[in-house]
Amino acid sequence: MPYFVYIIQSKLDGTYYIGASKDPYDRLEKHNRPHKGFTARKQPWKLVYTEAFESKTQALKRENYLKKLKSRSLLEELISGSSAD
Repeated sequence: MPYFVYIIQSKLDGTYYIGASKDPYDRLEKHNRPHKGFTARKQPWKLVYTEAFESKTQALKRENYLKKLKSRSLLEELISGSSAD
């Protein structure tokens, strides 16, 4: 079963959040439900990018790499080259 890296964007202030999941659409729904944590304060979220991997390990490595970039412009370049809505 594939595993995904996803990027969601806050409709409130444009903040990005990077994560990994087997089902990024289900995960988006969870980010938009009432809960505590970072994503709770910036709801609602929209999915702007997904990238599929063959294993969870590969996806987590990519997630960590993207988080370490700490570059909004590089994330936006990545997102602009994708077809996720």
